[in-house]
Amino acid sequence: MVSEKFIEVDGLRIRYLENGRGSPVLLLHGSTLGSSADVWTRNIPALAERGFRAIAFDQPGFGLSDNPEDHSVGFRRRFVPAFMDALKLEKACLIGHSQSGRMALDLAFAHPQRVAKVIALGTGSLLPPLPEGKKSSAPREGDEGGTAEPTLEDTRRFLEANLFDHALITPAVLEARQRMSVGKNFQAFLARRLATHGKQEKEAVPSWQRPAQAPVPLLMIYGKQDRGAAAERAALARQHYPRLDLHVLDRCKHLVQWDAAAEFVALSTRFLAA
Repeated sequence: MVSEKFIEVDGLRIRYLENGRGSPVLLLHGSTLGSSADVWTRNIPALAERGFRAIAFDQPGFGLSDNPEDHSVGFRRRFVPAFMDALKLEKACLIGHSQSGRMALDLAFAHPQRVAKVIALGTGSLLPPLPEGKKSSAPREGDEGGTAEPTLEDTRRFLEANLFDHALITPAVLEARQRMSVGKNFQAFLARRLATHGKQEKEAVPSWQRPAQAPVPLLMIYGKQDRGAAAERAALARQHYPRLDLHVLDRCKHLVQWDAAAEFVALSTRFLAA
């Protein structure tokens, strides 16, 4: 059974979900408005059944966790080892969705002694750009959202744009996503947007070249129908780096772990157990 718990980390009250025993697997949600540990609720029990201790937490400024003073990506990246310390996890496998896939890989470079393996799920920034003359129309990771709190219909449209299987948008799912998109979470979203716009971190190596240099085993998974020409760019990544462990799943958009929950867990557990 998935347990909901709270813990204080660096002065912030953090909510997390946990199930299972065995090797710890830390699941990191993306940075779009409404994201939270709940994006993993379809996957946590299945990971636990296969012998892993699955843990997903609401990052600061998301879900039911406190809002931080620092809303930068760098702060959230540094917060992951602090959360691990609070749970007394010396080492864990990281699964990051969307922007958090890159965050997980960055942590592997910075702390290889603490990161056993990385799975990047739907992380567009780790794919090469399309050739000149072609454009991939997709918002920057974490940018989806307007200048006013979303209505319930806005939230529905967002989920429909990110899910291939619209039947997964049940009234309970819609209500939960809406609840995580308003109030203090919407204020944190605006603060994140202000913190990141015009302040992108300089890269010594383009982010799409970093997967081939990963210091730990890396698995990359994308939805074939995901935004930003993900399937076409994944094919380019394979051309550049044929040895990448990269999979494109059909009938999936951005929320791959929802659209293809069983296949995602099967791929992930084989990789994690290898």
